[in-house]
Amino acid sequence: MSETSPKLRAELDGVPAYKPGRPPSADGPAAYKLSSNENPYPPLPGVMETVCAAAKNVNRYPDLACSGLMGELSDRFGVPLDHLATGTGSVGVAQQLVQATAGPGDEVIYAWRSFEAYPIITRISGATPVEVPLTAGEGHDLDAMAAAITERTRLIFVCNPNNPTGTVVRRAELERFLDRVPSEVLVVLDEAYREFIRDPEVPDGIELYRNRPNVAVLRTFSKAYGLAGLRVGFAVAHPRVAAALRKTAVPFGVSQLAQDAAVASLRAEDELLGRVGSLVCERTRVYEALVRQGWTVPETQANFVWLRLGERSADFAAACEAAGVTVRPFAGEGVRVTIGEAEANDLLLHTAEAFLKTL
Repeated sequence: MSETSPKLRAELDGVPAYKPGRPPSADGPAAYKLSSNENPYPPLPGVMETVCAAAKNVNRYPDLACSGLMGELSDRFGVPLDHLATGTGSVGVAQQLVQATAGPGDEVIYAWRSFEAYPIITRISGATPVEVPLTAGEGHDLDAMAAAITERTRLIFVCNPNNPTGTVVRRAELERFLDRVPSEVLVVLDEAYREFIRDPEVPDGIELYRNRPNVAVLRTFSKAYGLAGLRVGFAVAHPRVAAALRKTAVPFGVSQLAQDAAVASLRAEDELLGRVGSLVCERTRVYEALVRQGWTVPETQANFVWLRLGERSADFAAACEAAGVTVRPFAGEGVRVTIGEAEANDLLLHTAEAFLKTL
């Protein structure tokens, strides 16, 4: 028998593995998961009933066109149907965007550190990632990103708020940046945490895209809407880009359960806004408490906080787990902590105060 194996693409050798947030250990004391930026609330009113009703037809394929959800999104955001595309979470749509724009020899620019899926989906497409370091304040360095544009650049991600630092790009600087980007380069405003923003100077990407054919906006139902387990996101873009996204989508990728749950969630917006408001209040409480303790914490507009701990990141994560919460360490860089239940946040603050004394 031959000892040779199937030939795989060489690009895959450089693809890093996606690392999900750790769940609470079954054998340890950890009871709260603050490692995945999940919403701690249960599904919005009406969602469980809708999902249960849809589950009766799981022997059937879902609506390929996501017609009901597309119509609801069109009405909710005031955009034409042919400006919309759906996918398996915003990360699924992000991968479709890279597939539609970039291949071998092309470049994709993004800030670093930012969402860890960006280098994965870029390399899977065969394109070259161009990582532009964050500023000293943990935000996007838009001047450096503009300077990194070459004839090979096909797509630029701007994660706003940025994951994992929570920092934002404000209107004036973002518009100056967009004005510098060549019209043939697609700029993707990744707004997975848009609902948590309270800074009035941060623009709504959907308003910016309207007069800019090379801007697309990503949104998701995984965070504020609490549908992380159903995998549904969408993009708002001009017709040529949106059509390309629909071509690159996995057929039937968004289940009917996910489609119907997303529609029900959009119709429960009053309850959504109340829950998000409560999480924002908890975010403020956690942020201010960490600052009082003596931590240097970037101002966050997302549902998490960032602690740049460098080589002590794993130690802090272990201390949190011992106290009953799991957090998300990035080796050698820092720790991202999701805002969760008040009890979980209290455990985090107690651990942070004690850990700071060891630094």
